[in-house]
Amino acid sequence: MKVLTFGIAKDIVGGPEMDLPYIKNMTVAALKKAVLEKYPQFGKLNSLAIAVNNEYADDHQIITPQDEIVLIPPVSGG
Repeated sequence: MKVLTFGIAKDIVGGPEMDLPYIKNMTVAALKKAVLEKYPQFGKLNSLAIAVNNEYADDHQIITPQDEIVLIPPVSGG
């Protein structure tokens, strides 16, 4: 399963996307756990949101293999 990355997430991963194994009935919470296991540096961020098909997703949302998944790191600015 491809997961798109932007900003600091792209820097941590080392590119614009990462590949993670898809598990049937995977939730957003399980995806976050898989991301942290593969890239522990994400644990240092003060937030990490997940978008599924261009909408913010809560931890209970089920992900399908066809979904577009995006990691949304914390945003700074003023």
